[in-house]
Amino acid sequence: MLNLAETIFITFVFIIKKQIMSNQAVESILLNSKLSSDLKSIAEKVYAKQRITFEEGVLLYNKAELGYLGVLANYIREQKNGNNVYFNRNFHIEPTNICVFDCKFCSYSRLLKNKEEGWELSEQQIIDIVKKYDGQPVTEVHIVGGVHPKMGLMYFANLIKKVKEIRPDIHVKAFTAVELEYMCRKAKVSYEEGLRILKEHGQDSLPGGGAEIFDEQLRKEICEDKCTAAEWLEIHETAHRLGMPSNATMLYGHVETFEHRVDHMNRLRNLQDKTGGFNTFIPLKFRNQGNQMSHIAEVSVIEDLRNYAISRIYMDNFNHLKAYWPMIGRTTAQLSLAFGVDDVDGTIDDSTKIYSMAGAEDQNPALTTEQLVDLIKQAGRTPIERDTLYNVVTDYTNYDFSKVTA
Repeated sequence: MLNLAETIFITFVFIIKKQIMSNQAVESILLNSKLSSDLKSIAEKVYAKQRITFEEGVLLYNKAELGYLGVLANYIREQKNGNNVYFNRNFHIEPTNICVFDCKFCSYSRLLKNKEEGWELSEQQIIDIVKKYDGQPVTEVHIVGGVHPKMGLMYFANLIKKVKEIRPDIHVKAFTAVELEYMCRKAKVSYEEGLRILKEHGQDSLPGGGAEIFDEQLRKEICEDKCTAAEWLEIHETAHRLGMPSNATMLYGHVETFEHRVDHMNRLRNLQDKTGGFNTFIPLKFRNQGNQMSHIAEVSVIEDLRNYAISRIYMDNFNHLKAYWPMIGRTTAQLSLAFGVDDVDGTIDDSTKIYSMAGAEDQNPALTTEQLVDLIKQAGRTPIERDTLYNVVTDYTNYDFSKVTA
């Protein structure tokens, strides 16, 4: 018997396959006499490539059905990215899960007083992880972890320099704004000075973590002691000014309202208007195992898909929308490709524990390139390996893995 996700997948992918690269689906919405005037107005804006308002974003959450949202989001993603779905070959390094902050939703970190429950990789252990990929065609290393009081700005700057000495060609995407705020504060330097030091030592871009939800009252409730929304935005704006692109995230499905989600996306949209420095937007689902918010039920797959679609509709100045498969699961990641998503992250290679410790479906998150390509093709999409900046590395449309000898 099919589960809910499989049923949705079969239904909507069948529909979307027949709509790829056409305007017919949106035109049918515009001609639907039963559709309310406010939803029809939003569809008209999408069709005309016009921006929707804050109030219209909230209305979509409160009123729009999944099928309607899927059609509009799919139309936008194909206007921006055709039938392509992007991924990269990357690996994660998590130097430590010891953290000075106590976020209520986090299942990953351990306070310093509970350090026996955590881990601290030595510099040599980290270097050994990088060396493990000698001769392998990975293009990115993603370095994030807990905020450890003894791992400061110059420690990480010198670590990045050593990584680059081993792999000069690799793109180093490292440190959330939360980590960077603490590093700079401890080192008594400005955000600009701290980011310049990291860039000079080889850091290329920033991940999008630590954004959580920007509403100030909610941050006091779920992550009071970490950097503020204003500080997160300032750090990313500074990075963009220095030529360091970044990603952006939003943690959804916990205690926030729909208005909080739209407010969060609106602040990101405004900054993107100003800098153009964000590569992609990544909605991250709250997972409730092993944390201080375990009493809060996780939202459904339907809500996941609605959230992806509304994100794609609202974030009109973001070229890419990512479903982070180790967090959302492989099946839902496939489903999301019919609801505005054009990126599924990377091969990961079983090296991230942030979501597996919170109860994500993939407890050992690793996919080979061939598995990722198959996942994308099964959804009727074109698999494209990219680098961090979305330059095409390989088009896997007609790639024959049987001829690969290594």
